[in-house]
Amino acid sequence: MSSSSLDESSEVQSAASPLTRMGEARWVLLTALAAAIAAVVAFQVPFLPAAGAMLGVTAVAAFVPRRSASRRVRLSTQREMRRMWPGTGMKMTVDALPTPCFVADGRGITRYVNAQALAAYDGVKPGDPLSFSLRAPSLLEAFDRVCSTGDAERISWIEKVPTETWHEAHIAPIYMPGSNAQNRSHNLPDFILVVIQDLTENRRLERMRTDFVANASHELRTPLASLTGFIETLQGPARNDPEAQDRFLSIMLDQAERMRRLIDDILSLSRIELKAHVRPASVVDLSEIIRHTSDALSPLAKDLGVEIRIDLPETAVRLKGDRDELIQVVENLVENALKYGSIGNYVDVGLSAHPEDQDLAYWILSVRDYGEGIPSEHLPRLTERFYRVDVDSSRALKGTGLGLAIVKHILTRHRARLEIESEPGEGATFKVWLPALEKSDEPEQPATAQQD
Repeated sequence: MSSSSLDESSEVQSAASPLTRMGEARWVLLTALAAAIAAVVAFQVPFLPAAGAMLGVTAVAAFVPRRSASRRVRLSTQREMRRMWPGTGMKMTVDALPTPCFVADGRGITRYVNAQALAAYDGVKPGDPLSFSLRAPSLLEAFDRVCSTGDAERISWIEKVPTETWHEAHIAPIYMPGSNAQNRSHNLPDFILVVIQDLTENRRLERMRTDFVANASHELRTPLASLTGFIETLQGPARNDPEAQDRFLSIMLDQAERMRRLIDDILSLSRIELKAHVRPASVVDLSEIIRHTSDALSPLAKDLGVEIRIDLPETAVRLKGDRDELIQVVENLVENALKYGSIGNYVDVGLSAHPEDQDLAYWILSVRDYGEGIPSEHLPRLTERFYRVDVDSSRALKGTGLGLAIVKHILTRHRARLEIESEPGEGATFKVWLPALEKSDEPEQPATAQQD
């Protein structure tokens, strides 16, 4: 109801007939009449002045509008409207908050949402039940408790789909001015404010610190022990032995390089985990990325005596992704194929389309080597951190055990998946299924001018 409708209702009450107003003031008029009769009979007041006073009171009751009553009606109506829909001041306050906020009434109906909530939750609109937008059972249960008890609550929960995310919600009741404070515990709040905060980045930072300390302390222990032993040897028995010093310094340099690679991979993995719940929005050309990676790894392939053979479509393969991360995926897969399949002399890198169904198509990136292959019992664990099929050969080839773990986390962020096929003696094939670019995401082609 708008303010104009309230004014119209007050005008209707102001325009009531004199008889209606006299009927509403009948008890006042009867009291005035009794007072006039008593004054004439008991106090010998002349009849005409008493009758004139009675007529004056009657005229006032009949013709003067009762503004106080209409104002009370108007204020009562406005108060009821404020309890149904938030006012401008409440909306401006909610809009100023930097996190998603919902304003619902005591029955759980959404009455207002700010811009952050509209961006974070699809299909949110006032008038729908709050459960249409927020489906976490613990959150809805806390909302019901706040409605019944009137006490504010704070809860946290984890969502597993599409990626693991952490959230925290502050739920507080709002009572509009004019509510009876003594009866608040027995009545529904006028509104419930739900403020949601995304804690995913903070939790991932905590996990990154924990993982870094645990993994680094485990993997760095061996090279640090080697460096300590060589330094003690150089300071002691090999102090005056130039030949031993050159040999030990070379080994120390290799161990230091191993620690550097290990720290770089751990930090890279941690950065990728921080962005695991944010899907890339830019469009890249996967064919160009594969060619770039092949050129970058050609010196390593030449040193190992392996030829990289590429089979790519003639047209550009465009999809949504992070270019640097996809380069890292292709580099890890091709580099592993070069190192662990070097006896096969060839590494094949292919890219093909595969329409899995009518609605969604995939691009399949395959990297195949012709080496010794991988035993089947190792395949399910290849993407685990620091898991190696052969620890000695991995360290000899300067591997950190984190390459495929990095690949898995990058593909998770890109909504892609990794398949590994291998038979001992027949090499291994790593297939990456990447979602193709949807038609709605394709850039519009500029219209060509027609010539007569």
